[in-house]
Amino acid sequence: MENNQSFFERKFLLSHHKTDVKTEFMAGLTTFMTMSYILIVNPDLLSQTGMDKGGVFTATILASIIAMLLMGLYANMPFALSAGMGLNAFFTYTVCLGMGYEWSFALTAVFLEGIIFILLSFFNVREAIFTAIPHSLKKAVSVGIGLFIALIGFTSSGLIVANEATYLAMGDLLTKESFIAIVALFTMAILTAKQVRGALLYGIIISTVLALITGVTHFPGVASLFSLPPSIKDVAFHLEWDNIFTFDMFSVMFTFLFVDIFDTVGTLTGVATKADLIDEDGNLPGVSKALLSDAIGTICGALLGTSTITTFVESASGVADGGRTGLTSLSTAFFFFISLFLFPLFSIVPPQATAAALIMVGLFMMSPITEIDFSDYTESVPAFLTIAMMPFAYSIAEGISVGMISYVIMKVVTGRAKEVSVVMYILALVFLLRYLSPLVF
Repeated sequence: MENNQSFFERKFLLSHHKTDVKTEFMAGLTTFMTMSYILIVNPDLLSQTGMDKGGVFTATILASIIAMLLMGLYANMPFALSAGMGLNAFFTYTVCLGMGYEWSFALTAVFLEGIIFILLSFFNVREAIFTAIPHSLKKAVSVGIGLFIALIGFTSSGLIVANEATYLAMGDLLTKESFIAIVALFTMAILTAKQVRGALLYGIIISTVLALITGVTHFPGVASLFSLPPSIKDVAFHLEWDNIFTFDMFSVMFTFLFVDIFDTVGTLTGVATKADLIDEDGNLPGVSKALLSDAIGTICGALLGTSTITTFVESASGVADGGRTGLTSLSTAFFFFISLFLFPLFSIVPPQATAAALIMVGLFMMSPITEIDFSDYTESVPAFLTIAMMPFAYSIAEGISVGMISYVIMKVVTGRAKEVSVVMYILALVFLLRYLSPLVF
């Protein structure tokens, strides 16, 4: 044990970070409990594009493990990674179901985004883009994605349905399916309010048991709960390049990159602050290693068959439990590995349970709205359009495009053009050309 302890001490500098092996392991378990819902939600979302659900399940876990091994062994940071919420919704509902592209096109965009993420890191362009985007739009993107995800949750649960007269209307709340969704939602909400770690997971478990009792889903039998991981052959290495030089590919790829940059940088900063990893200058030592781990995870995910891999804000739960080093990330990866053999167990979860989790994630993403200055209309109008267009146009990309274009217009027309960065002018022009391209070409 002493040899093991000394190995972990040498590798992860445990005493320097005032932690130990047991604390790191338990922190990894806590992080896994709070983010394990992604193993249910991500395959469920991506399977709607025609992808094999079992293959996405395995690909998500493998890509997550690769990214967490890098984060733990290379970056030595307590961050967990998996398929990002919002990014998987954009993948499914905008690129595939909205724009009509095959899932292989979306995977290609994710792959290219990962490559560009790495290249931008080498030339410090990533920081330039991050700095150039105004504060109000950064916050608006998070809020808009939250509303978009919540809308998906409400519609997929049956609580909100299509209506010819009003477009959307309340669904039938007296069905078994609606009852399960409501129970799942309020279980998650109450447990979250009581600050119970793993609230979403517990809500999924309780509502799944209820679904089994009511016959909405069916138990496969104890002997069938464990199996070898589903094959990834139907989803892995299915990239296609036919439309690589089109505006749509650029728009899709840039949206993946844009959201990934802000998700990753924002999450790393927030969780690192909580873990007391920020230095006196306000920087995160070794952040480039963490970002590289994230980007490589995304590339591996695209090749294996899943959407963008990114750092999870749920890592904060493990940090709150004392996780301070890469050993926490490795511990989380260990529990992901065990999950590889539990696909039959995950597959019995009803869509109403995952829909409730989406609604709660939408809530979590709403908090930055308080940081938008609504008294300055050159800031609030573009922010509002960004937020509103995502759910109403059913597209994260449209929200970002309209937000950037309107920001430049508002600043220029009101005589505040100097407040707009050169990068913002370029991005707004590119997105404007995307809308004008049918007239030009």
